[in-house]
Amino acid sequence: MGSIKQGAAIGFIGTGVMGQSMVKNLMNAGYKLHVYSRTKSKTDELVEAGAVWQETPGALAREVDVVITMVGFPSDVEEVYLGEQGILRHAQSGTYLIDMTTSSPSLAKRIEQEAKKVQCFSLDAPVSGGDVGAREARLSIMVGGEQDVFDAVLPVFEVMGKNIVYQGQAGAGQHTKMSNQIAIASNMMGVCEALIYSKKAGLDPSTVLKSIESGAAGSWSLSNLGPRIIKGDFEPGFFVKHFIKDMGIAIDSAEEMGLQTHGLKLAKSLYEQLQALGEENSGTQALYKIYE
Repeated sequence: MGSIKQGAAIGFIGTGVMGQSMVKNLMNAGYKLHVYSRTKSKTDELVEAGAVWQETPGALAREVDVVITMVGFPSDVEEVYLGEQGILRHAQSGTYLIDMTTSSPSLAKRIEQEAKKVQCFSLDAPVSGGDVGAREARLSIMVGGEQDVFDAVLPVFEVMGKNIVYQGQAGAGQHTKMSNQIAIASNMMGVCEALIYSKKAGLDPSTVLKSIESGAAGSWSLSNLGPRIIKGDFEPGFFVKHFIKDMGIAIDSAEEMGLQTHGLKLAKSLYEQLQALGEENSGTQALYKIYE
């Protein structure tokens, strides 16, 4: 099994906040991009830059060596891969399939099983790093599937990310992403509470941030989302609605293992309150509004 060479045809399904930047980085690296999105206008800029629009996931799959998906919810993943116009009904044998959506570990295993039936190769490879990581090609990529398949597509991953780690068999990438989201969930509560506390205490939150972000309290969320909160910038690097979805998957997976996740459940309940206020399309840093 050889590695994917520069100039190979790559299909990308899901050109949202992060997908746009990921496609641009792949094009800049010399790959030939085919794109599909349910909202065609989201691909206009990419098509103008040289990407080829395809009418359905299946039509896209027929034209490429690698398919990458970055969609919203597990139900979207299931439809894109297993639906009538989906990837697995139309992909050529030998096609590499990479789902970078944060989705369910059990679905990742099912997709791999179905891919093998049509002689395709499947990986689950969710990412962390948000819009900034996607734009600057330094995403963390967590990969599950067969080792030789991972090795073959590593050059593609290296165009999009910096911290690329093979985690194990199918579903392992998704389980790793759940660990990531569990850590972020409680951390986001801490970031918001720290900043609102500093404000109520009469301090300048920006000055407080200079003191606390480099010490034991430091985190990606504090350093990257803290300044956005202070500026009142609640635009999405990662949507509230998608984070709620992720937390739901994590809670279900934890309960299957008999594990209680108290901080995760509290964070999810607060984000659901935020969603009820009409903030589902805001960035995760909008949790701050619950505390104001």
